[in-house]
Amino acid sequence: MSESKKKDHNKYRKAKPWDEDPNIDRWENKPWDPKQGDALVGGSLLEESSFATLFPKYREKYLREVWPLVTKALDRHGVNCELNLVEGSMTVRTTRKTSDPFIVLKARDLIKLLSRSIPCAQALKVLNDDVQCDIIKIGGLVRNKERFVKRRQRLLGPDGATLKALELLTTCYILVQGNTVSVMGSFKGIKQARTVILDCMKNIHPVYNIKKLMLMKELEKDPKLANEDWSRFLPSFKKKNVQRKKPRQTQIENKNAQKNKESEESNNLSGKKRTIKKAYTPFPPAQTPSKVDLQLDSGEYFLTENERKARKMAKKRHKSMEKSAEKRKEQAKVFKAPTGTISTSAAAVAESQRLKGKAAKSADVDISNLKAKFSSKKTTKSGDLSDFVQK
Repeated sequence: MSESKKKDHNKYRKAKPWDEDPNIDRWENKPWDPKQGDALVGGSLLEESSFATLFPKYREKYLREVWPLVTKALDRHGVNCELNLVEGSMTVRTTRKTSDPFIVLKARDLIKLLSRSIPCAQALKVLNDDVQCDIIKIGGLVRNKERFVKRRQRLLGPDGATLKALELLTTCYILVQGNTVSVMGSFKGIKQARTVILDCMKNIHPVYNIKKLMLMKELEKDPKLANEDWSRFLPSFKKKNVQRKKPRQTQIENKNAQKNKESEESNNLSGKKRTIKKAYTPFPPAQTPSKVDLQLDSGEYFLTENERKARKMAKKRHKSMEKSAEKRKEQAKVFKAPTGTISTSAAAVAESQRLKGKAAKSADVDISNLKAKFSSKKTTKSGDLSDFVQK
């Protein structure tokens, strides 16, 4: 077999202006200007293109106020717009006056941003060629609602500081609203902002990405590093292996093992026999009876509401009576006489008798002794009483 010839893919390719002139920038974004000769083939669009979007009820009042400004801005580009308050929708469509074929896509982005709570003055900037927009849906990225709210709040930061830093680094306008994040700016800035927002929803803190963006902004200023790899300068944040909460079954098994270990140690110390571990049963414990089951068992379920209340009050009254009877018994104990004999020791009896005898001796006065004492003393004429004076 003869060798097949290679296909020439550039056989029918026409030469482009930048092939001949290397000074032409093929990626330059030239705005559409009819005054400089930009015009459609045939003078106008052959078919009408239209886009519609719904808006929430709370935006109705604001949209009614700013709709004249939106109409005026779109009329300059030859695009017709309609606000339907009955259906709650906004529609944009091309007309015979539309000269720019891409402006209808810009108008579509405009009504999308207006429905996502972006102010009219900011949303109208999307009609410029150097401003793009992206609406990032974050609602379905996290299943748990509480976790989603926490991560969304983490994206905002304290008093909106994290979001403000991200706006300054990416030169984009960012608005977090409900389950979406609206971003307006250049293609490069939108791409960076999208990465940070999606990483935040994947539990990577925005601060780490903000640090990377700050370093990249500094490296851009150095012309020597323009064509080099920046990975050696950028920080790499590794995930930490944080110990997570163990499943409930594992916790129960660990508790049982701990109890068995403690019981074995106590038995070894006391010299008793070792406790036998209970056999594992895969069946769960019996279900506890519900309130309705208990009512059916007692027959209360079939009673009327008044009868149930009466029964409840009777139970309460019975309980209170029992309590009051117990209290009365406790109070009556104070007034009862003590039962049992009072035992006194022999030493205590002897001591009491000794004290009684002493008191009796001090009370009795020997009068005969006193008379003899006074008669033996001879009194002098001068009446000397020196013998009786206390020396």
